[in-house]
Amino acid sequence: MSSLLIGLLGALVATNQPAAVSNLVATTTGISINVAATNDPVERELKKLMEEDDAAQVEVDEWIRENQKFAAAGAGAPGNELNRRILTRFEPVRKGYEDLILRYPTNADARVAYASFLNDMGDEDGQAAQLEKARQLDPEDPAIWNNLANFYGHDGELTKAFEYYEKAIALNPTEPVYYQNFATTVSLFRKDAREYYRIDEQEVFNKALALYATALKLDPGNFPLATDLAQTYYLIRPTRTEDALRAWTNALSAAHDDVEREGVYIHLARFKLNSGRFAEARAHLEAVTNRMYAELKDRLSRNLVEKQKRAEETNAPPVEASPGR
Repeated sequence: MSSLLIGLLGALVATNQPAAVSNLVATTTGISINVAATNDPVERELKKLMEEDDAAQVEVDEWIRENQKFAAAGAGAPGNELNRRILTRFEPVRKGYEDLILRYPTNADARVAYASFLNDMGDEDGQAAQLEKARQLDPEDPAIWNNLANFYGHDGELTKAFEYYEKAIALNPTEPVYYQNFATTVSLFRKDAREYYRIDEQEVFNKALALYATALKLDPGNFPLATDLAQTYYLIRPTRTEDALRAWTNALSAAHDDVEREGVYIHLARFKLNSGRFAEARAHLEAVTNRMYAELKDRLSRNLVEKQKRAEETNAPPVEASPGR
């Protein structure tokens, strides 16, 4: 489901407010479920229902995009009318999940799928209840533990989040997403991580970076993951400049196109500018030509001129006294 739709429905039907967290989590907190091909009639029924769920989401996404276009022209539908239409479209899907669970209450996959639907609808309490029940039904499924850890990370129960990520990794140590989610949560909630693991802040960063590194080793071509790791260095004080530059260089090698590469050049320029490597920073900025980065490039270019000027003034030789003075 689109982030726009999630926000719209979340504001409409959420039963509680999630803790405010960074957008770093947003890319990896979706609920995952994979129903394998099978002759089991329950699984076939669930697969069909999930396809209906996906179709409804695609249709609603299109409604929202169309309404945005009309609104830009002054003819969009009122918000309450669109909300009512959206909820009406999703109601058969909701009833389908509820009916399936009523008939097959011990099917963990059905509860995870329903939890995913509730997550999209902004019903976080309902989502958590279904996931906890799924965990009790199938405690050896690592995805359920990961999904619950994601929920508790948002909900503020960080002790459970850390514990559940560890359990997911113990059950499946080869899934990079579990390490990535865990690393993001540790880096964002450093105070809780310090208290839970009884380590200092630098050790918290080391733990987050190690988790990211493990994820990247398992999925070395994942550009968003490589940038998640590199962005962590913006949080660390004192700045670990050389480590940050290595991380961004690794991200550069994972970039798929010029847009991603030029985004990395911006980050490389920023770290080199702040460490006084002005010529290298300027070279990175000159390689940025995409208009989407124009404002950032201009800002960094101005900073570069100012910092280089101050550095030159600071390092200038002393002015000799005039003869006769």
